[in-house]
Amino acid sequence: MINRVLNSQTKTITGAAIVLAVSAVLSGFLGLIRDRLLAATFGAGIETSIYFAAFRVPDLVYNILILGGILVTFLPLFSEYFSENKKEAWQMTNYVLNAFLILLVLVCLILFLLAPLFVKVITPGFAEKDKATVVALTRILFLSPIFFGIANIFSGILHYFNCFLAYSIAPLLYNIGIILGIIFLTPYFNIFGAGIGVVFGAFLYLFIQIPSAIHQGFEYKFLVNFKYPALKRIFFLMVPRACGVVANQINLIVITAIASTITIGSIAIFNFSNNLQGMAASVFGVSLATAVFPTFSKLLANGQKKEFAEKFSSLLRQTLFLIVPVSVLMLLLRAQIVRLVLGAGRFDWEDTRLTAASLGLFSLSIFASTLIPFIARAFFSLKDTKTPALVTIISVTVNAMLSFLFVRLLAFSNFFSEFLKFLLKVQNIKNISMIGLPLAFSIAAILQFILLLYFLQKRIGDFRVKEVSSSLKKILAASFLMAIFVYLSLQFASMLVNMQTFLGVFLQTTFASFVGFCVYILATNALGSSEVRNIKYLILRQLSGLH
Repeated sequence: MINRVLNSQTKTITGAAIVLAVSAVLSGFLGLIRDRLLAATFGAGIETSIYFAAFRVPDLVYNILILGGILVTFLPLFSEYFSENKKEAWQMTNYVLNAFLILLVLVCLILFLLAPLFVKVITPGFAEKDKATVVALTRILFLSPIFFGIANIFSGILHYFNCFLAYSIAPLLYNIGIILGIIFLTPYFNIFGAGIGVVFGAFLYLFIQIPSAIHQGFEYKFLVNFKYPALKRIFFLMVPRACGVVANQINLIVITAIASTITIGSIAIFNFSNNLQGMAASVFGVSLATAVFPTFSKLLANGQKKEFAEKFSSLLRQTLFLIVPVSVLMLLLRAQIVRLVLGAGRFDWEDTRLTAASLGLFSLSIFASTLIPFIARAFFSLKDTKTPALVTIISVTVNAMLSFLFVRLLAFSNFFSEFLKFLLKVQNIKNISMIGLPLAFSIAAILQFILLLYFLQKRIGDFRVKEVSSSLKKILAASFLMAIFVYLSLQFASMLVNMQTFLGVFLQTTFASFVGFCVYILATNALGSSEVRNIKYLILRQLSGLH
């Protein structure tokens, strides 16, 4: 029974997106529990900043070799091989799997030894004993990219066969591993307990996908040949993509380094708020991008460029319909969200207000962060990894420059700093320099989104831009009306509940969100938005089993 469920195939993009979106919601919920436990146990103090800083180098490995290589180059090649010769496709899989396993182990081993040098660059503002702790925790976390690297080969197989369920369970198990580490190991090993939980979660992420891959026909063989043709093609395709990923990771390292020099909790506050906005991006953007990638690859492999453009346009409009109101809600409900998710234990009121301010600035670019992976997958389906890489480098450069500029401007009293204090309601907090980081991040993300969309249009031609523009105008108008009613609902609810309690904040947030949702749906219907009908039809079609 369990095997049949795990190996079930999803027959439409909508079905795959629904499965992945539900997984993203559940994973996001577990991520919120994870962050709440971290905040309650350590606050926004040095231990939490050490924890987030320790991820930087292992994440660099993960993003370069896995997101930059395996994840986006393996699937198109596997599709090509499998359509021509199934036996050779499985042989190619083993060559790729073993090559990347050897490469990951060697890279992680070298960086394990060089960790002290990297940590000095990443955390220049930390005390020496704190840097030593970051080094030790970083070395523990180097096991996770190895597990993730192997797992993503199996993920590519499952994507090809539309077996998204086992893949969608993997991130849930990853977060469960971290939660178990925080609950059961931190009392004995302090912040190292959370690190051990990360490694355990990465192992579970791998373990759950192996049976489904075997069910589809995978059989492990120790085949090693670094001159194998498919490997050469993968490395050729991943080089420009990896350059973009490196730039993105350097960007995060720069942000971490800047944050380490501001206040003790700046790294923690940035990451907590980034994780909160990242949940929305994962639910709507990453799940859609993952679901659509196999279809995009197959359409282009068959030369169906017109169908590709139409599918892209339709999904772009549907995603905007969902994510724009979510962004507005997160902006208006930022303080409530932070209080509900993180406001416990050692996470004090000033931490809450700064995190809420950061989340408000992040919310400005949630639509961009959501759609960037989706647009990038369109380029990857075209076997174009150079354009997204170039755009990423431009965006990262802008982000780094603006981060330095905004942090400096917010370090002293001036029109810019006083305006942001007033706008984000942090007037009596002395040092607000760190909110310059999410502001720079949002501006750079919006720029990246605009450039990617511009270059994609140049590449594939018209993807019904007029329809997208018309749809967006209706979405913005409905979102503006929704914002007015949400604000009024917040004020009304605050007079009926005790805002000093968790239950009071929860009821206020739930009531305002419900009112906002109803107003948005009614407004988009009144404006004649086709996305309401399209999304309803696609969901009902999937649920009824009509394909």
